[in-house]
Amino acid sequence: MRIIAGEYRGRILKMPKGAKVRPTQDRVREAIFNIIRERVPGSSVLDLYAGSGAFGIEALSRGALLSVFVDDNINCVKIIKSNLSALVKMAQSSEVLKIDAVRSISGFGKESRKFDIIFLDPPYYKELARNSLLKIDACDILSPQSLVIAEHFKKDAMPEKTDNLFLFREKKYGDTVISFYRKHEG
Repeated sequence: MRIIAGEYRGRILKMPKGAKVRPTQDRVREAIFNIIRERVPGSSVLDLYAGSGAFGIEALSRGALLSVFVDDNINCVKIIKSNLSALVKMAQSSEVLKIDAVRSISGFGKESRKFDIIFLDPPYYKELARNSLLKIDACDILSPQSLVIAEHFKKDAMPEKTDNLFLFREKKYGDTVISFYRKHEG
């Protein structure tokens, strides 16, 4: 796996061993960043179920100010820290947390933290993408113009809207679907 664009373009990222990680394919990650390219510079990014940290690292390479990585697997946390330490500037613009993703959302809500871009790529078949999206909506961790990007299995039921979010775009890549949400206006 590699960083696709930005300051660290072409750098290779390590993958966690012994963890059940399904990394987002380079072409899918590239397609996502082509869609959100204008929103990345200067943004605050939350990478939930971070795995190797590829999404948050890609965002930092493309000019995000901060990436927060959340994963509850110690092997993933070690790999994220290793990937960041190899890219010196990124380590200073990041935070890596070993915690359950849904619990972290509640914690961010209690701390009144806000994010511009939230990416979630949980394990398939467990309704984690849907449940995480609903928790994000309920905990008010979104800045006014934020995006939530959910990667999920094509048969996972995702809502078209929640109290504060609406689905505005979906892209399918084989068995994977990328759902893009933003806040309702007004």
